[in-house]
Amino acid sequence: MRRLYLQVYLMVVAILVLFTILVALGWNAFGPTRDEGRQFMSGVAAVLSRVLPPADAPRTEVRAALEQLARDLDVELTLRGADGGVIASAGPELPAPDPDELSSGHMHRRHRPMFAMQLPDGRSLVAHREQERFGWLFAIAALAAAIALGAYPVTRRITRRLERLRAQVEALGSGTLSARVEVRGADEIADLAKSFNRAAERIEMLVAAQRGTLASASHELRSPLARIRVAIELLGGEEGADLRARVARDIAELDDLIGELLLASRLEALEPGQALDRREPIDLLGLAAEEASASAASVDGEPVTLVGDRTLLRRLVRNLLENARRHGGGSAVELSVAKLAPGRARLSVSDRGPGVPESERERIFAPFYRPAGASETRDGSFGLGLALVRQIARHHGGEACCRAREGGGTVFEVDLGGVP
Repeated sequence: MRRLYLQVYLMVVAILVLFTILVALGWNAFGPTRDEGRQFMSGVAAVLSRVLPPADAPRTEVRAALEQLARDLDVELTLRGADGGVIASAGPELPAPDPDELSSGHMHRRHRPMFAMQLPDGRSLVAHREQERFGWLFAIAALAAAIALGAYPVTRRITRRLERLRAQVEALGSGTLSARVEVRGADEIADLAKSFNRAAERIEMLVAAQRGTLASASHELRSPLARIRVAIELLGGEEGADLRARVARDIAELDDLIGELLLASRLEALEPGQALDRREPIDLLGLAAEEASASAASVDGEPVTLVGDRTLLRRLVRNLLENARRHGGGSAVELSVAKLAPGRARLSVSDRGPGVPESERERIFAPFYRPAGASETRDGSFGLGLALVRQIARHHGGEACCRAREGGGTVFEVDLGGVP
């Protein structure tokens, strides 16, 4: 992933590099031309010819004048005659220039830049001054480095605030409705953080209201159901026995559904990573055997102890067994418990029913999901059972999945954490 602060920072560095290149090209394009340079060097040579003694002057006089000139200009100088011989030198003797170097005025020997010029009387003068090479390039590079170093913390500060905002957005999306962003500054990013906080607060209020309404409605429904149950019990006569039995089954189904709604609402209210209300060591194999005995399911596996909520895990096993009984086509239901890697366990419930199409193996965990072509009359088959199984598994650090069983049928596997 390309970080925004790197993109901004690299853009600044690229601008500095482009600036340096343009300066170099501009210097070459608009700096002194070769002819202008020659004209300037000719003028300097004429001035020096008047400062230095004539060619026929004594060498001691010439050397004294050359040394004085070298001190004034802070350079090394070597004066040669028309024949190339050294007349005098101030400092180390410098190399003799060739005709091209005299014409251009520039020499470069032994990685040392020098200047060469021919005096009007035929003598040649070579000068060298110790200095930083490419000084102007170093100056521009230093400027670019300073700007680049200064730009990094600025761009990083801007994008770090965006990263904090992104982290809170992800937290809100994962279910942490209390996620908020610390508002800093008074710019556009601060306005964005304020907008996010207002939106998150509104979402939290709406979800809390929805959960409260669901819980209240579930509780309110149980009161009339209880009254209906009492009224049915008061009905007498053999002729009302079948009616009482059907109504009692419907009431029991509604009561179970309300219980599942309340449990689902309570689990949804728990934020990701939030601890369950009750946690205790649980013998998973023993708990599974207790539930299987009421469903005539076979149990095998190895004893596994994990830390969790006993009531929730019992509901998980019960829902899986009930689902296998209803959709297993009358086949035998098998339950097994196995210990996986350190800290994890797996509970599997298998049947030999018609199976679940691959396209629906994930969708069946959605609340009240009804497969295509399913009958409108239901006996509790399409409710919150498997949705609760997945919720309970996730609150125990695991996951639930459905897969095809080898030889036909279906296997529901639940991986759980919390094994000591």
